[in-house]
Amino acid sequence: MQYTRVFIHGLESSSQGTKGSFFTARYTGMIVEDFPGTLAERMAKLERLLENRSDLILVGSSYGGLMAAIYACGNPDKVRKIIMLAPALDLPDFDACLDRSLEIDAELFHGTRDDVVTPGPVREKAEKVFRKLNYHLVDDDHPLTDTFPGMDWDRLLEAGK
Repeated sequence: MQYTRVFIHGLESSSQGTKGSFFTARYTGMIVEDFPGTLAERMAKLERLLENRSDLILVGSSYGGLMAAIYACGNPDKVRKIIMLAPALDLPDFDACLDRSLEIDAELFHGTRDDVVTPGPVREKAEKVFRKLNYHLVDDDHPLTDTFPGMDWDRLLEAGK
């Protein structure tokens, strides 16, 4: 089966950031776009991009992780897997999803030394929503500087893995 892979960058980043450049270079066909503006504007663009797509594998970093999670809550039938990198689920924007119980494969990586998004509240919220969550607390910072390059992306970017 062919999956549509999507990377969603963080608030202060772009498609040309470290992670966006990594995915663009390594995974032909992966959707790596710029998401400027407010959360509502970013989500509207994401909805338009994915309107006629399904079997999605979403990768979201920080604010992009929040966006991926919100998208998955609203479109659980279209998302096969979500990979969240230090997602900003601690923001009130995610609270509307807390009454959901999603059977989507979910991976969450968070650094113990993250000084932007606190791991504890994020884990608590993610465990309420994603029933099939694999949580990875790693010795790293917010951008996952040490962890990200060594992650098994070939495995992670396949559904059911």
